[in-house]
Amino acid sequence: MALLERKDGSAVVIEDRFTRVDDEAPLPDGPVIVSLPRFQAERDALLERGGELGVWLDSDESPSAIAGDLGSLAVVACNFPAFSDGRGFSYARLLRERYRYDGEVRAIGEVMLEQAPFMVRSGFTTFELRDVSDVEEFKAVVEEVRTVYQPTGDGRETALQRRLAR
Repeated sequence: MALLERKDGSAVVIEDRFTRVDDEAPLPDGPVIVSLPRFQAERDALLERGGELGVWLDSDESPSAIAGDLGSLAVVACNFPAFSDGRGFSYARLLRERYRYDGEVRAIGEVMLEQAPFMVRSGFTTFELRDVSDVEEFKAVVEEVRTVYQPTGDGRETALQRRLAR
């Protein structure tokens, strides 16, 4: 498993400082990512424990469930259970645009390189890939989409905005 971070128009492999913890497992020392159900059940203890904390959202769990706690979370991981499930895109946009979350938004699960440009535009900053050899392909794919049509919070000029500026 490789964790990529998008930086300055490129991507680099970074060390994952977080441990994803199953619901029944004891919490290790250091930064952890827990499921939404565990976060909701142990919220106060998790927030008081110190250290960096993250929550992963499955595709049927809305970011509204953690909206009030986003200031205390270092990472929100959005799970893509299948390539055809696009709710993670919406969740990333909600986190960035509605809730103004400026922490790490991580794509986990079935992260497909073909969807990377759209994940970046939606607000994802890190990506779990199954194979580290995909890094160079990731960089190339992200830069493939040069003209965008829908406005998002990433600030890129849309085709319509370019056309009207002439």
